[in-house]
Amino acid sequence: MIAVDTNILVYAHRKDAEWHGPANRCISELAESRTNWAIPWPCLHEFVAIVTHPRIYSPPSSLQQAFDQVEAWRESPGLQLIHESREHWSVFRELMTTGQAKGPVVHDARIAAVCITHGVRELLTADRDFSRFPALRTRNPLIP
Repeated sequence: MIAVDTNILVYAHRKDAEWHGPANRCISELAESRTNWAIPWPCLHEFVAIVTHPRIYSPPSSLQQAFDQVEAWRESPGLQLIHESREHWSVFRELMTTGQAKGPVVHDARIAAVCITHGVRELLTADRDFSRFPALRTRNPLIP
């Protein structure tokens, strides 16, 4: 299963984002396919926070626009929304320790642990911090 990180979701949603075209194509291909794909719940929460933030986007997306976007993705037949499972804490601790994660990278360790415990084989992201967690393969779909 492939999972999608927040930054790809944001770029796919925001038409004014530099990487909108490739991110939108990536998400559209996943959403329209019959392949199983995933979005971690924390990424959806972060997506809403970022696209509605007036210091990040001017004008920001409205809360309704953000909700509508999430609802559109949720209509994809192959989408699974994934979350912390019973095994999360032990995987998270291991990733934190081996990746020497601190500060903002703790959130990335959380995402990585959610993905690993749900059998995600690849996370689509433009965030290089995930390289601290070699147990989760990553790929930047914005770069050919």
